[in-house]
Amino acid sequence: MSLNVTAEAAPAQAPSIAETAAPARPQAWFDGALCDIDALQAGLTTHAMHYGSGVFEGIRSYATAGGAAVFRLPEHIARMREGAALLGMHFDPAQATEAVLATLRANSHRDAYIRPLAWFGEGGFGLDVEGHTEHLMVATTATQVHLNGTRARLGISKWRRNPADSLPPLKLCGAYVNSILAKRESKSRGFDEALFTDADGYVVECTGANVFIVKAGRVTAVQHRDALPGITRDTLVTLSGADSRAVTVEELYDADEVFACGTAAEVAPVHGVEDRSYGDNPVTRELAALYARVVRGDAEAARGWLTAV
Repeated sequence: MSLNVTAEAAPAQAPSIAETAAPARPQAWFDGALCDIDALQAGLTTHAMHYGSGVFEGIRSYATAGGAAVFRLPEHIARMREGAALLGMHFDPAQATEAVLATLRANSHRDAYIRPLAWFGEGGFGLDVEGHTEHLMVATTATQVHLNGTRARLGISKWRRNPADSLPPLKLCGAYVNSILAKRESKSRGFDEALFTDADGYVVECTGANVFIVKAGRVTAVQHRDALPGITRDTLVTLSGADSRAVTVEELYDADEVFACGTAAEVAPVHGVEDRSYGDNPVTRELAALYARVVRGDAEAARGWLTAV
């Protein structure tokens, strides 16, 4: 595999910007102000709680030689804005961007997972969103989530992914009930994660991560109209020069390596799919190491992808 990026020769030095002490209680940004996260409450008639009328993003920040930086923040905010527009929700990208940065600063976070969420709040019952309050929050945590870089075992779900002509492949809150059902079913059979396939035998994605295969050193990104067009996926296609096309389940079984990727999962090697086990993952390891350098600003490709906190 030929990777289209040049890494810097010297390893990154420890960040030179001193961190302030973390607050006694985690802070969250809520409707324009920072406050203790455990002091916030949502009303029992909150529309999003009943109907899933919200949009979110999963974003990561990393410690770099120049201090904390958020990876591909504008792309995440743009995707969130697209989902908000479909719901008829007001969304200010500049405000959301500043909310992300302010929350990271308030919590003294460098390596962190960031969760912005916009949703319709209290009002009457019913599917109409008109008349409901609109809210925006941002929370950050230093805890990694999802596949967490482990070699996951995937079970092919009996559930189908939401079709794109029914629910657009964006991070709409209600759409993720589909992922919850698939993950519960696969975990009940002893797997770590679920893999969606379609009725024609093509791979779609995992519950919260895109899928790649490696065959004879060649990297291929699974492409499917029902799959989220992931920002991490786009990053890895750029770094590896991977083809992007439809992939059958048979090709998946025949691959030398399989890996999943996402903001939370980063580059996660797959141990096996159903009864098919994969051996060593040299290409995946190489790409994971490159991705780790990029998100921390230690490779040329990182330029333009990092927003300083």
